Amino acid sequence: MPIIINLDVMLAKRKMSVTEIAGKVGITMANISILKNGKAKAIRFSTLEAICKELDCQPGDILEYREE
Repeated sequence: MPIIINLDVMLAKRKMSVTEIAGKVGITMANISILKNGKAKAIRFSTLEAICKELDCQPGDILEYREE
């Protein structure tokens, strides 16, 4: 998939756990894990906005496009 999810990188930079971000964003740990592992097929803008707010970052810090 040419869209790369860098959520694990941003979590490490902010020294935040999956459990912590899931609680702050209000989604399940399972859904955060799916997103973090690059298995998600879609993400709601409201979820992306909440993640960016909690991690103090831009969507481009989490999502990256790479040609195959």
